[in-house]
Amino acid sequence: MKRTFAPDDALLSSFRVSAPDLVAETPIASVWKVERDNGQHAALKLYRQGSMKNEAPGYAMLNAWGGESAARLIEKNSFAALIEWLDGPSLGDFVREGKDKGASILLVRVACRLHEQPVSDRVKLPSMEDWFQPLLAAKPNPECPSDAAANLARAQALTKALLDTQDDVVALHGDLHHDNIRLGLRGFCAFDAKGVRGERTYELANAFRNPKGASETVRDPARITYLADQWSSIFDVDRARLLGWAAAKCALSIAWRASGEDGLIGTDDEFDLLGSLLNAPGILAV
Repeated sequence: MKRTFAPDDALLSSFRVSAPDLVAETPIASVWKVERDNGQHAALKLYRQGSMKNEAPGYAMLNAWGGESAARLIEKNSFAALIEWLDGPSLGDFVREGKDKGASILLVRVACRLHEQPVSDRVKLPSMEDWFQPLLAAKPNPECPSDAAANLARAQALTKALLDTQDDVVALHGDLHHDNIRLGLRGFCAFDAKGVRGERTYELANAFRNPKGASETVRDPARITYLADQWSSIFDVDRARLLGWAAAKCALSIAWRASGEDGLIGTDDEFDLLGSLLNAPGILAV
């Protein structure tokens, strides 16, 4: 069991917060509900090994949005960030309660509001080409089933085609999905941005494979079709490319999970979902 990395007194003092209460842990950070000196609550995200890794650009996005449909960034240093507290529920909670279609509408509305606020090109963000390098470099190992290896190759070809034909390149949240949108005092707000610059269509890609804890819903082919129809219309993006980016993001997540070992991909719990996305009616042909 990994040891929880707790905030020390010096950090709490520098951020002028107290009474830390652990509420979540991620692979690279712990999240604490803390009390500010004005009596309000905030979320303190504390990164292990003193590095925000690929989440660092996301704080530039939160700062640029200034609290418009996104959690406010209150303060940060190189290894911790203090963020507006959102009491919830999350849109992921709605889906797990059987309210998927309502959650999907709320999610795309948040995405639309975020993209009504263009982020300056001066905000430094990784490119989509850099973002997808782990997928493009991935190879199957001998344990990888033949159909999964074939789908990996299909996803790589699809990703190359999408990257080579990107349109409407903008600053993106980069990890917009149901559990990264919660209800707060100002309505539903996004948080935990990754920050990447790429085709606007990509913004909704990761939501196809979320939320966690709703595997049956996420893997329902009718849901994939419904989301593609609804989101491409409301977010005003090409449906075929939206499905393509959804499959590419699913494959990228598989590649990321393999990167901590030998970089070769064997078995993975999402290969079935990748197959469903690649075979979705109307996906970009390659």
